Amino acid sequence: MGKIIAMIPARYDATRFPGKLMKPLGNSTVIRKVYENTVATRLFDEVSVVTDSDIIEAEILNAGGKVYRSQRAHESGSDRIAEIIEGMEVDIILNVQGDMPFVKRAPLENLLASFKDPNVQVGSLMQEMLDAEAVKNPNVVKVVVDKFNNSLLFSRSPIPYPRSTEPPVVWYEHVGVYAYRKAALMNFTSWAMTPLEAAEKIECLRYLENGIPLKMVVTEYLGVNIDTPEDLIRAAEFLQQTSDRC
Repeated sequence: MGKIIAMIPARYDATRFPGKLMKPLGNSTVIRKVYENTVATRLFDEVSVVTDSDIIEAEILNAGGKVYRSQRAHESGSDRIAEIIEGMEVDIILNVQGDMPFVKRAPLENLLASFKDPNVQVGSLMQEMLDAEAVKNPNVVKVVVDKFNNSLLFSRSPIPYPRSTEPPVVWYEHVGVYAYRKAALMNFTSWAMTPLEAAEKIECLRYLENGIPLKMVVTEYLGVNIDTPEDLIRAAEFLQQTSDRC
């Protein structure tokens, strides 16, 4: 599949939880854990962080990592990555969100494997939702797919709506890990923000509204994404539980 890289977009001033990527988690910080766990998968020709923050840059450099500095303001992590890879010789880019400290090899490997199909332009992960409250939570993005696991719609609303429960309804949470061919990402960043994307604040809707489905790959539970201070507490508890099992 040619050169495959992983990039971690990392903005310091997150709207809901400013500075979250530099919060302590175990014996590290959130962003350092994301970086080190992505490197540990050994799936990529290069792993780097893309940021506009001096603080995050210093944290990753101190960890011996690679950092690119974005120069423009961006609406999404995909846009931030596109600025950097525009002049790079690369085939597939995997975008790991900076607030996903428990990333691991198997789901990323399965996602990359979907690109053996030359028709796949963009892919992402989803996990089955077993918590009824999470289904109703607008901070949790849901996805519905066709029988080939191509995305039909992403929403913060509960989708599908359970008008009938025969057969039983299965809900999937969209896990914010993307992989794209370079051309698909460059097209994405050249398109204007689309109406559903603007309403829902879900960047991958821009692909759907331009006629490009995402190949969705089912994964097991990937731990806690950190969007709020409460999530950070849950992440620390999850880290402790996994450490206790080792």
